[in-house]
Amino acid sequence: MMPKPLAHIPANTLEFEIFPMVKPTGFREYDARWWFNGIGHEKPPELNFTGVQALGLGMATLFHEMGVTPKVVTGHDFRSISQPIKNALILGMVQGGCEVLDVGLALSPMVYWSQFELDAACCAMVTASHNENGWTGVKMGADRPLTFGPVEMGRLKEIVMGGDFQPRAGGAHYRVDGMREKYIASVADGVKLSRPIKVIAACGNGTAGAFAPDALRAMGAEVIEMDCNLDNTFPKYNPNPEDAEMLHEMSKAVKDLGADVVLGFDGDGDRCGVVDNTGEEIYADKIGLMLARDLSKNFKDATFVVDVKSTGLYKTDPILKENGATVDYYKTGHSYIKRRTNELGALAGFEKSGHFFFRPPIGLGYDCALTAAKAILEMLDRNPGKTMADLRDELGVAYTSLTMSPHCGDEVKYGVIDRMVAEYETLNGTMILGRKVVDVNTVNGARVTLEDGSWVLVRASSNKPELVVVVESMASEEDMRDLFHKEVKPRLGKHAEVGAYNQEI
Repeated sequence: MMPKPLAHIPANTLEFEIFPMVKPTGFREYDARWWFNGIGHEKPPELNFTGVQALGLGMATLFHEMGVTPKVVTGHDFRSISQPIKNALILGMVQGGCEVLDVGLALSPMVYWSQFELDAACCAMVTASHNENGWTGVKMGADRPLTFGPVEMGRLKEIVMGGDFQPRAGGAHYRVDGMREKYIASVADGVKLSRPIKVIAACGNGTAGAFAPDALRAMGAEVIEMDCNLDNTFPKYNPNPEDAEMLHEMSKAVKDLGADVVLGFDGDGDRCGVVDNTGEEIYADKIGLMLARDLSKNFKDATFVVDVKSTGLYKTDPILKENGATVDYYKTGHSYIKRRTNELGALAGFEKSGHFFFRPPIGLGYDCALTAAKAILEMLDRNPGKTMADLRDELGVAYTSLTMSPHCGDEVKYGVIDRMVAEYETLNGTMILGRKVVDVNTVNGARVTLEDGSWVLVRASSNKPELVVVVESMASEEDMRDLFHKEVKPRLGKHAEVGAYNQEI
């Protein structure tokens, strides 16, 4: 019988080899993330292989408890630790009576797609997404195309940390070959570009390098590969198209090589970043607005869902108004936006981090960077006289910051945000940098809107020991910087739990 997991065991000991260790904070709001590579690092491990097996047994227990058919698609991203972690997870799921269909090296959206292709209710993708090397995690679901939310994650945490496991007979493991090729063909199906489009595919040496170039070529694009060779050391930078380092390299590439657009993909291929033909880095919320403007012409009265980090231009865009489009702002997080998009029957959902969710007839409702790439190429194709920069210039003017994340421990970050929310709520109707506060949206942290439409956002990261800060000015780039340096940063700085930022404007 699997013992009840311990929250901490010293690494490189007999106990670490024998007993399951699972740090409770690894159960996030909508997926799981743990620091795994602790040996040789100052930061101790938060999970061991036996703990992963316990996680798999706990997931199997939950799947049965939910009453779904315990048929699970699993895959892993390209990290040195991912395949053995997946094998330990499979062992636990089989012990819990699951039929596990292993599709091998995969993008997260390939695993989601495989649920439909293989008629499986459940999924378990081993990935740390855009987190740095040393992290691992699992994205999981039991109701395609949705993934777990706080309720399911909370129950999974109770089962695993409480040792409330229910082993069952009948488990099995099957290797399923050929899914990569079928997935690429499915994503590219129906795309018929009427003009040549040159694309730089930037993959940061992550998993997407084995998928994106072939998929883009299958769509008819001319592809220039940028760091598409797989290298699990990530020698240049972490594959995360929301980070300035990767975006700057994408910008340099288009200036050096020339292309119609640069598409950057994260470590597990569910997020897409964009740089236009001039080298301008376009954040994904504004790419979403460009796509919404284009799609609303053919899908009248469509609904779009965006996260609270997204630009305020959705509210004022004349094309969306003309085409009867409705925009719903909701909680940040791939599981939240995915669920909301499907609940509302929206055509698409967009997240500033680069998650794009397209429902039929464009996609199947989950986040897929290759489906987003397809939508971007088709948008360019439908506007033959315009470049990506031209389409960007048609948007209203707003100066939006990159996403900035100060360190804040998992155990304390939500308390800090609760205090920040309370403080901002007391400021409603008062003045900030010469403008009245007209709204404090608390659906996910605090999004504080000023009377000219400018806003600041502070929230807790759902997958790392960090906070998330974004600001947007409708006035100027200088004002955007002031909103951060003179408003949010000093207000957060009053809290001793808040540490250094990963990047700043």
